[in-house]
Amino acid sequence: MPRVIYIHSNGERAEVEVANGQNLMLAATANDLNGIVGDCGGVMSCATCHVIVDDAFISLLPPPVDTEQQMLDYTAAPREAGSRLCCQIVMTDALDGIAVRIADPQL
Repeated sequence: MPRVIYIHSNGERAEVEVANGQNLMLAATANDLNGIVGDCGGVMSCATCHVIVDDAFISLLPPPVDTEQQMLDYTAAPREAGSRLCCQIVMTDALDGIAVRIADPQL
């Protein structure tokens, strides 16, 4: 199963196996990872699953849709070049080993 590496603001890392087709927000909340809130359940209305995707993986992701772009304008943590809502990142074999830094704060 592919895996994702979540990096907390303090540098702590958590490696989680994620089934193909599952989004990274659900994987984080299912594994009780601190920092990913996911208040809206993945419908892009809260921006509490803001992550910064490692540069090596950005080109493997589809571009964010307009709604995601708009939500990223209202995140609690400053938006960065690799900012994404992890509810919109769906795991595939090609993303095995993806590293995402959890934006802090989320609220």
